[in-house]
Amino acid sequence: MRSLPYAVAALGLAALCSTLATSAATTLNYTDRRDFEAAERGFIASFADGTITNAAGTVVYDYGAYDFLQGAAPPTVHPSLWRQGQLNAKHGLYEVLDGIYQVRGFDLSNVTFIRGERGWVVIDPLLTRETARRALELVNQHLGTRPVTAVVFTHSHLDHFGGVRGIVTEEEITSGRVEIVAPKGFVREAVSENLLAGNAMARRAAYMFGSLLPRSATGQVGVGLGQAISTGEPGMLQPTIEVDRTGQTLTLDGVEMEFILALEAEAPNEFMFYLPQFRAFCQAEIINRTLHNLYTPRGAKVRDGRLWSRYIDEAIVAYGERTDVSFGSHHWPTWGTEEIREFWRDQRDLYRYLHDQTLRLANQGHTLHEIPELLQLPPGLANEFYNRGYYGTVSHSAKAQYQLYLGYFDGNPANLDPLGPVEAGRKFVQYMGGADRVLAKAREDYELGDYRFAATALSHVVFAEPDNQEASELLALIYTRLGESAESGPWRNFYLTGASELRQGITPLDTTRPASADFIRALPLDLFFDLLAVRLNGPAAAAQDREFNFVVSDTGQRALLLVSNGALHHRMGVGSGAAPTFKITSDALIALNTRAKTLPQLLQEGSASIDGNPTLVLGFFGLLEEPGFWFEIVRP
Repeated sequence: MRSLPYAVAALGLAALCSTLATSAATTLNYTDRRDFEAAERGFIASFADGTITNAAGTVVYDYGAYDFLQGAAPPTVHPSLWRQGQLNAKHGLYEVLDGIYQVRGFDLSNVTFIRGERGWVVIDPLLTRETARRALELVNQHLGTRPVTAVVFTHSHLDHFGGVRGIVTEEEITSGRVEIVAPKGFVREAVSENLLAGNAMARRAAYMFGSLLPRSATGQVGVGLGQAISTGEPGMLQPTIEVDRTGQTLTLDGVEMEFILALEAEAPNEFMFYLPQFRAFCQAEIINRTLHNLYTPRGAKVRDGRLWSRYIDEAIVAYGERTDVSFGSHHWPTWGTEEIREFWRDQRDLYRYLHDQTLRLANQGHTLHEIPELLQLPPGLANEFYNRGYYGTVSHSAKAQYQLYLGYFDGNPANLDPLGPVEAGRKFVQYMGGADRVLAKAREDYELGDYRFAATALSHVVFAEPDNQEASELLALIYTRLGESAESGPWRNFYLTGASELRQGITPLDTTRPASADFIRALPLDLFFDLLAVRLNGPAAAAQDREFNFVVSDTGQRALLLVSNGALHHRMGVGSGAAPTFKITSDALIALNTRAKTLPQLLQEGSASIDGNPTLVLGFFGLLEEPGFWFEIVRP
């Protein structure tokens, strides 16, 4: 097999980087240091060790790994993404203003501490127990030890509540000493997103966040929204107070809050809030120093740019004239009423423009795949660093808004029932005259720095001939160049991770997976049955219909489960006297779902039992599958 010399590959990269540098210089003002001044403002201290570890001493977050982000961008990183990484890599405890403090750079998100009358009101306690605990230690060390008196989850994404057990205990919640505030429907959305499609989403998240890549100028340099996700232990404690309407007010430990509910935008459940005594606004993750995702490449429901824009406009109308500082769940704060209003306005216009112009082009007959090639942001939006595609992209955002209204099908009959990737790959290679012909054409494009279709063509070869090492090697090089030229952190990480797995295969490493006992405990029983339904082997189950009663013995919850034609249905609160009954305690159900114990063990110890024909019940559980995590992405 022939290999492509790196020297030849570098020619295309050099030309591409020259183009990027010229383009960036004409649109972005790299001499403007205001973001750096804001990101450094109010710095108090950080820990010198550079890592956060768990109880076993394993590193779960390494903020010191980003010390390489110094000076000008190297040719292997888009200069704008390099700048964003430099800003996001700043870590430690910062004063937003007297009484409001943030720990930034200890996880993907920020954690905010507001000084109340008795202790700390904590906003968004990071992703995992270990990083949240370390942040609280830093606060107590430099601001004095105070109890946590309330916790606020701004929305239902894991990096904004998963670390709660690092700052409070379950007993503090159940005793009423600490309140937890969240938007309405929080638990159901937080659990469903992380469990029903959680396995596939977590695997893709390892690509998106670059979890498997080295932290270096040739590897992961951040994800635009922050630097990385921690790999500690995520958890959940149930909210005690729900915010269910805009205009609702709460006073937590003497801190007054006025809420704007922002549902079905950045997250299914989210709110922003105003702090009148501080003239401060918490923008949550609705307003950010990047174009956010209207579609996230890890996989999630697409988001509505129209609603997203509307919520920002509500903030402008209600609080734009009386806010002196705006801080969020990511990035650094903005100070000054005029600066805040301009920032909010541009972010508002950004999401509305993407929504409306996508539909304008769609109504002219342009499709899901054509619109991203036609849609560009106007200079007034595109030339602001805080609107750049460090995390989301114009391309994915346009496709998301198209999908929101019209779905994935573009209306072209050729795309109505396409072949699957393996068969399509074989046909493509056959039509092109064989793999060698495809490789020759792809190599020509590669040497010219024309990578996008070459990647498509070579992916067909890899799916048609997974053992073709020459195709895998050339495709890995192309993915590397596409990653090096990407302004989006997730795009860079997807390309570079794909390149790594083409070269080295899948290398299992620690990644955050939310299916912990806390999530199982919080899972409503009806949603648990939905989880069983997506794990049922339908073809095998279709061989025999069955039904049985399901009873949680210590809570009295019950349901009738029916398997019909390979599909699982549940009817809550009812039963059938003719069907066998499966009984299980709530603790045993958690043990079963977390695989701490097997069903035979639970039956033997008596925490589960079967009344009636056991074959129907045991046969059902034998039809449930546990999906493997490390499935292939860049190969069949």
